[in-house]
Amino acid sequence: MRRQYRVLIADDEPIIREGIRDAVRWEELGMEVACEAEDGEEALELALQYHIDIALVDMNMPFMDGIALMKRLKEERPSCRFVIVTGHDEFAYAQEAIRLGVKEYILKPVNAEHLNQVLRSVKQELDELHVRDLYFQKASEQIEKNIPLLRERFCLEWIHGLISHNEALEQLEFLGLPPRLPLQIGIVRWPETASNQPLMKEGERQLYLFAIENIIAELIHDVPHMLFREQTGLIGICLWEELPVEAAVDMEKAVLKYIKRTVNVHLEPVESELGGVSEAYDACREAVFRESQLSPIVRRARQLIHEVYAQHDLTLEAFAAGLQVSPVYLSRMLKKELGTSFVGFLTQTRIRKAIELLTSTDHTIHEIAEQVGYDSQHYFSTAFKKVMGVSPNRYRKGAAYAEE
Repeated sequence: MRRQYRVLIADDEPIIREGIRDAVRWEELGMEVACEAEDGEEALELALQYHIDIALVDMNMPFMDGIALMKRLKEERPSCRFVIVTGHDEFAYAQEAIRLGVKEYILKPVNAEHLNQVLRSVKQELDELHVRDLYFQKASEQIEKNIPLLRERFCLEWIHGLISHNEALEQLEFLGLPPRLPLQIGIVRWPETASNQPLMKEGERQLYLFAIENIIAELIHDVPHMLFREQTGLIGICLWEELPVEAAVDMEKAVLKYIKRTVNVHLEPVESELGGVSEAYDACREAVFRESQLSPIVRRARQLIHEVYAQHDLTLEAFAAGLQVSPVYLSRMLKKELGTSFVGFLTQTRIRKAIELLTSTDHTIHEIAEQVGYDSQHYFSTAFKKVMGVSPNRYRKGAAYAEE
């Protein structure tokens, strides 16, 4: 559709306005005279009211001269183009308008041929700007449409170490993601072919992967995040707020509950700016592949420990009875596959939860001890220091100092 430009003629002399109006075949130029004004203030009001594209401006007008009018219009309608209407004795005055970016002028009395030539030049400039704006608009719409794909491609390049830290920060902002380093990286792995089921068709596999992504996204929707997927089917997670230690287990349980599929989820903190994202991702990948090798009984035991670690009287015998296996067998399997004893894994789980409470709450040490399964503050402090090398109090003070 052909663009028609709206023109304002602003001159305090009616004969000049009439001469300009009659000297041009406006329709042939794709223009229309939308309004006329005999002073600067009226011209400004009409230009804004009619959304003027081209203003033919007399230098000497009452109330507001041509320079003042163009300055105001340039602020209100940056795309408006100006043509100066000036007499020979006003040309030096018009030079200030030229410094404002006005490229075209006509001398009084108005010469019809020159006026048409100037207007054609202005039209050409506006046409080019219009086409450029259309290209930019289409490009912007295309980018917006492809933002999910661009985000995923960016994340894949980032976790594989193909993007520098500074470049990553720039792209994060462009892609509408938090312009800072994520605090955690995660991986969700679904062993798509199990020994007790036939090979899946690709369409069904993709359907399950989408379902898994949707479940994970729902669980972490309150946290700034980005999900992406590798061609192998691994689902990556970038988190800009730290999730608690139980989050990975919660994700595994949710997927099992809603689509009856077992997945391995692991989260790792991002430790450094340079290479921290790819290092955390590599650690996650190693962990989920290692966890996928765990036997069903160890996986169930690990999940159950995350659920009942706060019980004060938790013993290997009672725990094994709940899993319907012997304490000796369970202890041997935990040691073989997790590299630690039942007590050792229980202690690790309790201390990780205690660290989360120490750094994110104002609970007393005694309250935290009770919440993570210890009968006494002394016993808790002893266990904490043995694992972390410092007392809970000193750890909390050190974390607070680091934040400052």
